Amino acid sequence: MNIVTLLICSLFTLNVLADTQQFKTQDYTVNAEQITDSLQHPWGMEFLPDGRILVTERPGYLRIIEDGKLSKPVRGLPDIQAFGQGGLLDVMLDPDFSANQTIYLSYAGPGQGGVSTEVVRAKLGNNELTNVKRIFALEKKTDTGYHFGSRLQFDRDGYLYISLGDRGDMDRAQDISDHAGSLIRINKDGSIPEDNPFVNNANAKPEIYTYGNRNMQGMAMHPVTGDIWAIEHGPQGGDELNLMKAGTNYGWPVITYGVNYVSATKIGEGTEKEGMAQPIHYWVPSIATSGLMFYDGELFPKWKNNAIVGSLKFGQLARLTMQDNKVISEERILDNELGRIRDVMQAPDGSIYILIDHQNGKLYKITPVND
Repeated sequence: MNIVTLLICSLFTLNVLADTQQFKTQDYTVNAEQITDSLQHPWGMEFLPDGRILVTERPGYLRIIEDGKLSKPVRGLPDIQAFGQGGLLDVMLDPDFSANQTIYLSYAGPGQGGVSTEVVRAKLGNNELTNVKRIFALEKKTDTGYHFGSRLQFDRDGYLYISLGDRGDMDRAQDISDHAGSLIRINKDGSIPEDNPFVNNANAKPEIYTYGNRNMQGMAMHPVTGDIWAIEHGPQGGDELNLMKAGTNYGWPVITYGVNYVSATKIGEGTEKEGMAQPIHYWVPSIATSGLMFYDGELFPKWKNNAIVGSLKFGQLARLTMQDNKVISEERILDNELGRIRDVMQAPDGSIYILIDHQNGKLYKITPVND
């Protein structure tokens, strides 16, 4: 091997090493391999059956990542308002995607009165969306740029859940005639399930499944029980992990473990009240929760059925060991080494992918180091 070839090989090796970082956890040493650093404020992701990855970018772009390369923006998206915390948000595959190529997108949509969280379903093919149909829109729209939610999740029965925020107006979360601050449950076509808890209440929005939620930005189905879980941002303190049950009031802003920003003054009536649910787990101080998954792969067997929560504020993964719907231990993995974690998801091969929210946003693949 001549000196030129040796130098080229050395430079290639250094570049590969620069794209992979190593971290120790309680159970494993892990590699964090950078897949791309060319995303603009990425928000949500989904794995296609062929191994490609759909990624949303908050400014209003949907990309497909293949072998670390980004596609051109997918064409045919709805009218998206990149405004404040809003923009293009989550993406979800239809449970029958292999047969119908249908996906679902949540986003901030403009209209009379301002903007609000909306959801469309559409067919994906040839880097384009067709048959785009809006199946949900939060009412009422306002001109605030805060608390849009919004994660999407199907359950085993094929119902679609949409997590929403209170749109920066906390009192809306206690009003069941208002979508804001609630979890929505609808059929795939946007129609309303007959057994939704408020479907026969003339004073309520029939799409509402739960209410009293501040700003839910993580949601997942438990792989064993099939239950739907969500995480939500508290104010200054009081981020929550909740088991979502039909008709339940989760208390915001009447009860919370958080306090007002800056002044640190009390919000509402305290931390508990009859008729309002307690969180399964909460964080004080806030970690700015964003992204939730339950691990059920084979690469990390010691983490089986653990909840893994992303943290924007500290750039951490909070790994929660669960037993009988209770958190019995918590481990914090990473400490801003990679950046603000916006979403976390298990890949089909059992590895864990995380999205880093930044103007030069990144996607990382987490795998155990083989001894």
